Amino acid sequence: MTKAQLKEYLDTKVEQYNVPDFIPHDPIQIPHLFTNKKDIELAGFIVATISWGNRKSIINNSHKLMDIMDQSPSDFILNHEESDLDRLDGFVHRTFNSEDCKTFMRSLKNIEIHHGGLESAFAKAYQETGNLQHAISRFKQIFFEVRHLPRTQKHVSDPLKNSSAKRINMFLRWMVRNDNAGVDFGIWDNIPMSALSLPLDVHTGNIARKLNMLKRKQNDGKAVAELDQILRKLDPDDPVKYDYALFGLGAFKEI
Repeated sequence: MTKAQLKEYLDTKVEQYNVPDFIPHDPIQIPHLFTNKKDIELAGFIVATISWGNRKSIINNSHKLMDIMDQSPSDFILNHEESDLDRLDGFVHRTFNSEDCKTFMRSLKNIEIHHGGLESAFAKAYQETGNLQHAISRFKQIFFEVRHLPRTQKHVSDPLKNSSAKRINMFLRWMVRNDNAGVDFGIWDNIPMSALSLPLDVHTGNIARKLNMLKRKQNDGKAVAELDQILRKLDPDDPVKYDYALFGLGAFKEI
């Protein structure tokens, strides 16, 4: 398939899958419960963090966390006392346990108070580095300014250590990308859509290889960089819209 044919094919699949019907089947449904910007981004970050494994389990555990925070994540995170974090005792999603979750609450509060919030922290890191994957690495340093167990660091990826950073790239897609379809939120203005990288997972990686868009066998940071080059040629302004095409093709076994 030529580059023009590939673009036409994938653009058609974006139109098919980047639609509101996508929301009820995806973890993005959780931040869609909210209308306040802070609620959306804080809920989105927490949900993206636990978005690995069984999709039903991800969504169920995300609802549990929203219930623990009284369906007001921004109020809980900004105003919680240390004793309020006892509510999280017993929470677990795969290897993400209650102590990890408590660290996330402390860190998100610290970022809101001392770094102007998630958007400001990511935007400043992006402006300093000029590369969003490098900015994610800088963000991780900021995130763990608070006291934490060493084990919790594995729950925030670092692209400079060759991680695909799938969950953070997905979160950034949610916040930055304005898709005019009401799926991604597009509520952050200080990072351009053109800087986003695809949240690479098993589905998108396998389909990209079947379409000869990706040669690297591992779904790692180098594979993300390889896909970046291809997708930015297909659409320099909105390269990660193709996440919908590749994911849909894989999840629904079209090819």
